[in-house]
Amino acid sequence: MTEAMATLFKGGAALPFDADAAMVRLRKADKKLGELFDLIGPFALKVHDMPSPFEALAESIVYQQLTGRAAATIFGRVRALSGQERFLTPAEVLALPDDALRGAGLSRGKAAALRDLAARTLDGAIPAGAALFEMADEEVVERLVAVRGIGRWTVEMLLIFRLGRPDVLPIDDYGLRKGFMRTFGGVEVPRPKEVAARGDRWRPFRTVASWYLWRASERKD
Repeated sequence: MTEAMATLFKGGAALPFDADAAMVRLRKADKKLGELFDLIGPFALKVHDMPSPFEALAESIVYQQLTGRAAATIFGRVRALSGQERFLTPAEVLALPDDALRGAGLSRGKAAALRDLAARTLDGAIPAGAALFEMADEEVVERLVAVRGIGRWTVEMLLIFRLGRPDVLPIDDYGLRKGFMRTFGGVEVPRPKEVAARGDRWRPFRTVASWYLWRASERKD
């Protein structure tokens, strides 16, 4: 996970699943993963509030490929374009001239992505919050990756940190794969399919494993 995304998803509410029960099951399924639990300590993932899918995804678009501080500054400027103490509505985004979005610090690509997100939200392609919570993980992925600038990884971050889904394994995440190498051995960062293969034994709580693998990648020793 990048610094910007870590900043974006800092804090939040309790998880909607029993993490203790998940860890008991994972220890039985994978001894090496259980050893990582002991090394890292308590599971501390929190679900971040999601005012709306539109705002959450807009925030993710802004934060892509930026440091946490720079992304927060630009997102604040975009938010201020509403002229009120709230984020822009989809209709307001579409009504703004490109110069306004670019002036807030968005790249041309991110401005286009934000407009596409706004248009798809208005036409119903992006589900409302309540509907999104009812959808299966892959259904959420399929629906949201249709948005310009939104890839599978971004949706997986939303599934974990906004929706609190218990069984998400972002195999394309470099930090997660680095943590996998440090935990399970090897001289090179593994390919995604190698992580996926071992990850099968972690179902239906791969989110817990993902969080610990990220922590493993951050260790200094």
